Amino acid sequence: MTAPQRMLKFLSRTETAIVPKNSIAGRALVAVIAIMTFLAALTTGAVMQVRTAASEWQSDVAREITIQVRPVAGRDLEVELRRAADIARTFPGIAEVRPYSKAESARLLEPWLGAGLILDDLPVPRLIVVRVASGGAANLAQLRQLLAEQVAGASLDDHRAWIDQMRAMANASVAGGIGVLALMLVATVLSVVFATRGAMAINRPIVEVLHFIGAKDGFIAGQFQRHFLVLGLEGGAIGGGAAILLFALAGLARDWLLSAAAREQFALLFGAFSVGVEGYLAVAAQIALIALVTAATSRQTVNRTLAMIE
Repeated sequence: MTAPQRMLKFLSRTETAIVPKNSIAGRALVAVIAIMTFLAALTTGAVMQVRTAASEWQSDVAREITIQVRPVAGRDLEVELRRAADIARTFPGIAEVRPYSKAESARLLEPWLGAGLILDDLPVPRLIVVRVASGGAANLAQLRQLLAEQVAGASLDDHRAWIDQMRAMANASVAGGIGVLALMLVATVLSVVFATRGAMAINRPIVEVLHFIGAKDGFIAGQFQRHFLVLGLEGGAIGGGAAILLFALAGLARDWLLSAAAREQFALLFGAFSVGVEGYLAVAAQIALIALVTAATSRQTVNRTLAMIE
């Protein structure tokens, strides 16, 4: 066995002799990957949170309709209000019917007309809030027709225009978030590529020595690819783990610092503030993607270096 062959046999048994594990370039690459993965994971969580909250808003609004009963000359408004509520209660697919009292209707107008205003002489309509059963398919067109035929001054508002506007705003927010996430992922990949090439440039003498003593190109590229794959996984796990920990701490802080009423309002605006299983899977996919990009970049750089040597 010749000396080059003995050296190759030794190098094939130990990775440390080929690529130093604790080099400055390696630690810097891990730090870059961790930071960019952390930012990308935060962006992913934010996008998923916006999407979930928007879906819950639309679902809540779509399940609630409003019946408005306006005063009509010669008709008792209270009687018409009860008749409209009875029609809604007996209608298929309706889960809950809640008529607003005169005092509750007055309180709804306080932000515009002020408190203590007597509304007896004003034609103020009365409202009935109706909640559609979950998963139910209430025929709102038929309910609207029944109200118009049997209740004087009654009209039904299914908030369709508001739902359409909310859907458009939610879709725009989600699309913008996805765009930001795509840019963040591109920035992450580019940062990893440049950092990996910089680390590979420092290891160029090792590649040249291995090539001159007769090591095969596949063997050299494989050694570097495995080394940088481990670095990518390490950096991705640190960054992704930190992002997941931040989401968990944010949820705990919300439960500790906010009162029950504040938590309810917070949940209405931002949802449960949890990325859920889908979010964790997305972060795991990002970690795997970053590690694969790091490994592929190192292998490509080694192959280019070997081509230049030849």
